[in-house]
Amino acid sequence: MASTASMKPVLLSTLLVLTIGLTLNLPASGAGEGDEQFLYTGFTGHNIILDGAATITPGGLIELTNETFRIKGHAFHPAPMSFRRSPNGTVQSFSVSFVFGIMSSFGDIRGHGFTFFIAPSTDLSAAYSIQFLGLFNDKNNGSTSNHIFAIELDTIQNTEFSDIDNNHVGIDVNSLNSVNSSPAGFYNDSNSSMLTKLPLIGGGPLQIWVDYDMNSTEINVTLAPVGIPKPVKPLLSTTYDLSTVITEQAYLGFSSSTGLSTGHHYVLGWSSAINGAAPTIDPTKLPKLPYLGPKPQSTLLVILLPIASAVFVLAVGIGVVLMVRRHFRYKEVREDWEVEYGPHRFSYKDLYRATKGFKDKYLIGVGGFGSVYKGVLPGSKLEVAVKRVSYDSKQGVKEFVAEVVSIGHLQHRNVVQLLGYCRRKGELLLVYDYMANGSLDKHLYGQEGNATLDWGQRFRIIKEIALGLLYLHEEWDRVVIHRDVKASNVLLDKEMNGRLGDFGLARLYDHGTDPQTTHVVGTIGYLAPELVHRGKATPLTDVFSFGVLILEVTCGQKPIKEDPEGNQLVLTDWVLHNWHKESLLDAVDTKLQGNYNISEARLALKLGLLCSHPFPNARPNMRQVMQYLDGDVTFPELLPAHFSFGMLSLMQNEGQLVDSSRMSSYPSPMMQSFGSISNLLADGR
Repeated sequence: MASTASMKPVLLSTLLVLTIGLTLNLPASGAGEGDEQFLYTGFTGHNIILDGAATITPGGLIELTNETFRIKGHAFHPAPMSFRRSPNGTVQSFSVSFVFGIMSSFGDIRGHGFTFFIAPSTDLSAAYSIQFLGLFNDKNNGSTSNHIFAIELDTIQNTEFSDIDNNHVGIDVNSLNSVNSSPAGFYNDSNSSMLTKLPLIGGGPLQIWVDYDMNSTEINVTLAPVGIPKPVKPLLSTTYDLSTVITEQAYLGFSSSTGLSTGHHYVLGWSSAINGAAPTIDPTKLPKLPYLGPKPQSTLLVILLPIASAVFVLAVGIGVVLMVRRHFRYKEVREDWEVEYGPHRFSYKDLYRATKGFKDKYLIGVGGFGSVYKGVLPGSKLEVAVKRVSYDSKQGVKEFVAEVVSIGHLQHRNVVQLLGYCRRKGELLLVYDYMANGSLDKHLYGQEGNATLDWGQRFRIIKEIALGLLYLHEEWDRVVIHRDVKASNVLLDKEMNGRLGDFGLARLYDHGTDPQTTHVVGTIGYLAPELVHRGKATPLTDVFSFGVLILEVTCGQKPIKEDPEGNQLVLTDWVLHNWHKESLLDAVDTKLQGNYNISEARLALKLGLLCSHPFPNARPNMRQVMQYLDGDVTFPELLPAHFSFGMLSLMQNEGQLVDSSRMSSYPSPMMQSFGSISNLLADGR
């Protein structure tokens, strides 16, 4: 009995040790029934669910994306969390914290941001790898069926989503149009009224806290540098009942995409809890952000390289000669100032291979400023259109390429994406997204077996190009003047949506300043009279070209054509002539066989004439054009007498003005109503 009694303390001690050991291996949990929590300080050895480009680095970080274009990456906590105590219960209070870093290998060139999200599943395969941060696409963005709550940490300003700047934090519900957002920063507890701004990209690791209170339905988002205690005042505070959004069980995760700008998105640590504060993340236990700068050069290599070069100079010389002969066809023009445009520069070798050596069978268009080829990039298999433009001198090439790269940041559904450029000898190559249905003019005039567009398609394309021009003129960071709006530069994607393309002649300037363009470029028939007179392109010269485009789409006629007797007829004069005869609708394309909306066609014809008015101050701007097309503003009551026949015939032939003896043969009523038109537009009627 004494022996048995002496063993009891030993057995109790052993059971206690085993119990403590088993407890330490269980996931961390809260005190309440059904409460859940977790804590990661690094991710090596953890069963994180990854898809797309996301990986766990050797150092133990989650890396969502890298320097590859048009990729997306997602990382999920491996098990869903129970956000409701019962199937129809309210979403419980929860708290999330994580430490992250966003880095770029290209200095000031900014890539996309990333999101933390709560979603009903781990399937985000429908998300785009461009523009939507790897979370949504253009069809489901804004849909309540998403059931996604997210915090966006965005480093690019996208006007389509009403972003406030290119360094902000946003609270998102089922959409990238944030419910609330703020410039990134934190409120110091010693001065809680002043926001200390923080750079989201390149500024070192940052920590963020997301807290939701089920009773007040208040969402608080707090941001601070790692090592600083959580500030008392949150960066963002919004009231929103997440019971209408988050499902009973949902996954926590991160998402990102690179689009046409690349970057590295890292998560260093992560914690979460339901009905309690997220476990504290110890910054001393976190892995370090990697160094992405140039590798230091070895001193030994510096000494040995010249010696090795001298020893093998003959072999190297022979090799260089052979390489030059073999790769002469791929020779490019590269200068020091182009280093900063690295991500937007394509290698000539890739473009040559993409188009099979620019063979004629891949030629999809020829214009006055170059030939366009279809190609498939060898690495990404992305379909592109490559335009070859010749230039005679180096003067202005640096500024031109700078503008090409700037235009490459345009992102709008009705603007063809300019992906980048390449320079070789005396030519510049511009690379665009490939549009499967080609240019609008081929469909209007039935070339290459394309069917005639019906009226619904035509009117939709007019509105889509108007939206694209409005974005270029007023809604982007700078004013973009396209300078070559015409049917052959309107491209149709696989769903027959219209997109404005070919920015090879576009020019930019800051809002509120005066454009300095003085060189006349463009296409005969689309050139505004003041552009021929003064050589100065403005947004209103684009409006003139757009007006001619409206008439071309509506009438199915080219801006200038020859009649059977060899006389040149101007489309604008012909439409005016029909209107003066009180037969305006006779100008509508006969190939439609009368199947069109009469009110829309009448509006299109009158708006086309108004936009292509010879006097610039009589033309509407693109915002007014959209108001007329959408029916938000009543179109002014105009008569044929408000216009002058034959004014467009004063335009140049081969770039020079012609005299009045060569004006259109249509009769010309007195020009007495230009002022009244300007007044109508100024009044917004």
